[in-house]
Amino acid sequence: MATHCQGGVTQCAGGIFRKTVYDNAALNVRSRLGTAMTPISAGDLTILSELERKVLWLATWTIHHANHLRDNSDGLKVGGHQASSASLATVMTALYFHSLRPQDRVAVKPHAGPNFHAIQYLLGRQTREKLENFRGYKGAQSYPSRTKDADDVDFSTGSVGLGVSQTLFSSLVQDYVRAHGWGQVINGEPRPEGRMIALLGDAELDEGNIFESVLEGWKQGLRNCWWVVDYNRQSLDAVVREGLWERYQNLFRNFGWDVVVLKYGALQQTAFREPGGETLRQWIDNCPNQLYSALVFQGGAAWRKRLLDEIGDQGAVTRLIEKRSDDELARLMNNLGGHDLAAVIEAFDSIDHDRPVCFIAYTIKGMGLPFAGHKDNHAGLMTPAQMETFRAAMKIRPGHEWERFEGLSAPEPALQKFLDAVPFAAAGERNLRAPLIEVPDELQVTIQAEMATQTGFGALLNEIARGTTPLASRIVTTSPDVTVSTNLGPWVNRRGLFAREAMADIFKSERIPSTFNWEFSPKGQHIELGIAEMNLFGVLSALGLSHAINGERLLPIGTLYDPFIARGLDGLNYACYQDARFILVATPSGITLAPEGGAHQSIAEPLIGMAQDGLASFEPAFVDELAVILRFALDYIQRGGDGEPSERNWLRDETGGSVYLRLSTRPIEQIQREMKPELRQAIVDGAYWLREPGPNCQVIVAYTGAVAPEAIQAVGLMAEDRRDVGLLAVTSAD
Repeated sequence: MATHCQGGVTQCAGGIFRKTVYDNAALNVRSRLGTAMTPISAGDLTILSELERKVLWLATWTIHHANHLRDNSDGLKVGGHQASSASLATVMTALYFHSLRPQDRVAVKPHAGPNFHAIQYLLGRQTREKLENFRGYKGAQSYPSRTKDADDVDFSTGSVGLGVSQTLFSSLVQDYVRAHGWGQVINGEPRPEGRMIALLGDAELDEGNIFESVLEGWKQGLRNCWWVVDYNRQSLDAVVREGLWERYQNLFRNFGWDVVVLKYGALQQTAFREPGGETLRQWIDNCPNQLYSALVFQGGAAWRKRLLDEIGDQGAVTRLIEKRSDDELARLMNNLGGHDLAAVIEAFDSIDHDRPVCFIAYTIKGMGLPFAGHKDNHAGLMTPAQMETFRAAMKIRPGHEWERFEGLSAPEPALQKFLDAVPFAAAGERNLRAPLIEVPDELQVTIQAEMATQTGFGALLNEIARGTTPLASRIVTTSPDVTVSTNLGPWVNRRGLFAREAMADIFKSERIPSTFNWEFSPKGQHIELGIAEMNLFGVLSALGLSHAINGERLLPIGTLYDPFIARGLDGLNYACYQDARFILVATPSGITLAPEGGAHQSIAEPLIGMAQDGLASFEPAFVDELAVILRFALDYIQRGGDGEPSERNWLRDETGGSVYLRLSTRPIEQIQREMKPELRQAIVDGAYWLREPGPNCQVIVAYTGAVAPEAIQAVGLMAEDRRDVGLLAVTSAD
């Protein structure tokens, strides 16, 4: 059995952690449903092996059907990733059919999406119609999608790297929810903590946002997070560099993760115990990635020639090789840890703590398919002839390709009984719902004669923070090291910073005067981040999905300088694509922040607000406008998403979404006026007449944001020689 130490490394199936040869006795592998531990029988392992075959078949066939059999009137490429799906079939079988619990959440490697859909199909949560229309309109999506797929997707994973870090941030949000005393009982039943799990390709670790998130996770005391690396040593274009696994291992250890390496399968372990086996193991360990992949593709005869040529005639090891046929030798050399179902299950179920864990699972890209190991197999598709050979090997009769248990040797009742008892699917609906938080009809704020919208934002939150309403308790703010300079200081002074363990403000205890009270506690309502905008959008996305993931609604507000939205733009797009709900306050914004010019220019950002789906963009000039918009936003981000978009305006009033506010540090003279219902609605709709044009209007001036004084002055000047000039205040250019 494996032993684990914090920040340590466990060699699974070949090091400290060695798997014995399995027989008909009960296996020393355990699963958890809540806190219960139960052994898995040899019979269950047999059924799991059958389901593994079925996942591989259905994923491969789904892609083949979409590319070779379905009508394609426009001739456009459909595509798919048969090889990338095949390399994770074992790991995903072990997870979904055995190790996962209902409260666990998974971000599936994008290119293994067909595996996910196949698993959901076997569990009765996906339809044949959706699979037949894979990558088609309203069919199963190329990559798992929360908003477009009908089956049980936890996190969208279309843009590589983002789904991985999302599991880390979702784990931090789970801690936030539970630290505040929420999310521990759902629908009257106790809800244990869930593990947030990412399945990722080794090449996916080239994405920089992953390492930014790992650093932030270390700062925040990350728990209950697993990342399973599909270490097939192949990227889209090539074979990865030698020794990359060791760099991953050291990096994760340095940030407090346990590392579990699944390298050798049962056949290899058995061979290593034979005379000459240690020599074979050393050859495997020293074999370059490119050569190993090439030999996998070439097959048993190539393995034999290379091994005998390089190891030479050494008696015991030669006999070890020669006593196996070409097919047996190929099976031995392809038997890596990530394809050994029992070893994978044992590795997963041996984790008995909440420290973050990185599993490095050695796999073969395209395992079980005719192009396994070939460096060009990423987007490769099996030919019709290859599919017929594969069909025969999988014992699938023509016309029965979509039948759930076709080609399996286990009795259908036993298979169905097993699926009905899968722990992960036991709780039914996993996309949770949370009650709405009441928002008052009007947000209170004291408006000064001259004021900037950024100042008004801080004042509005300060007034909310004074109260003890559910609204005040459910707002959570976050910022990438610009908390003070975006006017969140008053909110933080009243509501505190969040950490799982209390940390005092040393300046305060040392009686050093400071404007800000910087104390951390489990009840704090501000999450302070390092200066990485991708992490900001990752946290906002996780906070904005808490109602669905944790069954507890949060009202997230994130702040940053407007120019730096572009630094995290993919993260913002990803969050909106997932239908996460949050308020993004970008301040200061504008062509320049000060007389020196363009150090921090935000010129293109209004176009981002206009173009980004799922994001309502506003740029108020006056604080009373901001109060109306913020009140609308706190309601808008709670709307269910089930209705149809409004026919009256673009805002999708019935469906809701996230909100983007562009604010300014420029103080301008405020208008003293009564905020009537018609004016409130016009502000939300995006524009109103500050000065209505007359019947003989010759010109209309339209403005948005902090240039209001210039627009007002211009209208005054033009009115000297033009009649009935109109002034349109645009609060949203969306």
